Amino acid sequence: MNPTFETVTVSVENSVGWLRLNRPDRANAFDMRMWKDLPLAAKWLGNQPEVRVVVLRGEGKHFCSGIDISVVTELENLVTAPGCAGRAREGVIAFIELAQAAFTSLEEMRVPVIAAIHGACIGGGIDLAAACDIRLAANGSTFCIKEIDLAIVPDAGTVQRLRHVIGYSNLVELTYTAESFGADRARELGLVSRVLASPEALFETATEMAANIAAKSPLAVRGIKRHLLWSREHNVRDGLSYVAAWNGNMLISDDTMEAIAAQAQKRQATYLD
Repeated sequence: MNPTFETVTVSVENSVGWLRLNRPDRANAFDMRMWKDLPLAAKWLGNQPEVRVVVLRGEGKHFCSGIDISVVTELENLVTAPGCAGRAREGVIAFIELAQAAFTSLEEMRVPVIAAIHGACIGGGIDLAAACDIRLAANGSTFCIKEIDLAIVPDAGTVQRLRHVIGYSNLVELTYTAESFGADRARELGLVSRVLASPEALFETATEMAANIAAKSPLAVRGIKRHLLWSREHNVRDGLSYVAAWNGNMLISDDTMEAIAAQAQKRQATYLD
């Protein structure tokens, strides 16, 4: 039985995990509960041995519109509460770390996460998308790194992750200006790899892509994700040493033997989870 959360839903279909933001009446904006639910949902999906890839999407008309106004109120109450200023600031740091951990939980999943973006992808929505491995968007989607308009520094992963995705210069411009841009511009920047004509086409394509990945060797898929993240943080020489050590252990796997046999016999390979 799938677990129940207040702000997200999870399901597994044909080796594909589905993670849906489920606050459509608030355009899937993050409140405190969603920041707590997201890592729990990611952990549950990650613990299902049959899950080989995850698709993340929003219910309703939007992917994620950022931070719910209730969070701003909670932060104001935290910093203005009577008592020790140091403890109040410690509470703010704890809140920031809670948000950071929620987004990082997607990046730390051992399987790839596909973000299927439609409607608004604003502020925290960008943080969310940046933590995913593949990003697809529907025509009509709107993107914005919004934090500067709230007089805050982006603190949940956009700055750290997107410079590897869209390049430093593009990141600097978008972070300073809070410029809104559409799906085609997102593709030009490399923020998304495909733009689909409609949300329906987006979800269909995400499903097909997930099925494609789920049919590959789970060991190879998980190894590629580990290596891609490792290479992002290390130099070429270290990355080559890392993948040599990985493949030195994995090239004798049952998956490799099955892949070779399937190609020789002109059939679809079948892998254990």
